Amino acid sequence: MVPSGEETLNEMLEKEAESLTQAVRYERSEARQGYRSGHYDRCLTTTSGTVTLHMPRLKGVSFETAIIERYRRRESSVEEALIEMYL
Repeated sequence: MVPSGEETLNEMLEKEAESLTQAVRYERSEARQGYRSGHYDRCLTTTSGTVTLHMPRLKGVSFETAIIERYRRRESSVEEALIEMYL
């Protein structure tokens, strides 16, 4: 079964959180940098529809992902299409 774009993005966010904390979920280690504090859902509008992302919350480490810009709600191609519709 091929994973959907939503599943792939959520897995990438999970891996990024693991690399920032230097530990997988529920792992205890001496090298751990921060701790998980759950997640929050964030919707992103793409050309293939709306995607719900599970953004990890971390304590002790700031989580700024390279996958999606902060406060971004639409993919840039969707914004360009909206602008072209009005022009």
